[in-house]
Amino acid sequence: MNTESTERRKSESLMEARVFHIVGPRKLQNELVSYYLEREFSAKCLVCENIGQISVSANDTPDDKVELILWDCQGKDPEGLLVELDLTGEEELPGVHLVLLHVARDLGFEEKLVWKGVRGFFYEQDPLDSVRKGIRAIIEGELWLSRKIVTKCILEAKGREYPDKQQVSSLTPREVEILALVATWATNEEIAEKLYISPHTVKSHLYNIFQKIKVPNRRQAALWATKNLERIIPKY
Repeated sequence: MNTESTERRKSESLMEARVFHIVGPRKLQNELVSYYLEREFSAKCLVCENIGQISVSANDTPDDKVELILWDCQGKDPEGLLVELDLTGEEELPGVHLVLLHVARDLGFEEKLVWKGVRGFFYEQDPLDSVRKGIRAIIEGELWLSRKIVTKCILEAKGREYPDKQQVSSLTPREVEILALVATWATNEEIAEKLYISPHTVKSHLYNIFQKIKVPNRRQAALWATKNLERIIPKY
């Protein structure tokens, strides 16, 4: 078997035993997308009306692991999307790839949505083959973004690369401990168990951390921690 065939088989095996969710009220259309994804990726694909119906447990077996959420955004306005993303409670969806489906071409808010944790965009007129390629890329750890969006994100990131000294000094030792665990994608329950505190206390600390380092959600806090913890504590 040649190298290309081996890599393809390996990639296909990574797709097996995954759980995909399609979120949105358009049941018939989304059921058809679900059928296509199950056939293409050998994944269990579930359809629900809102993201709050999705539950992710740290104790899920590999066969039940939620890997991808495709959020049907047809008819949604950009500002409404931003608000909804802020209300999804990302701390309850650790390690899940969030993708927007049926996005309007003139959305214009993509870079802001990327900063909130969105891994890719599939537009209303995208062919199914493009969706298939994009989902495979996202599951393998890539982003599915246009060159224009990537450029905007890079330019915006220049102003975020180094933390304000006041942000760093305002963090307490306990908050630094929690940030370090957030960077490993640990859940609130796992952090609480590790630090011998309650999950409610973890949530309180996270709220304060988000305010201090000026990030909107857990994903951005994890990215901030990955880049900046070594600046806070050498040899962390």
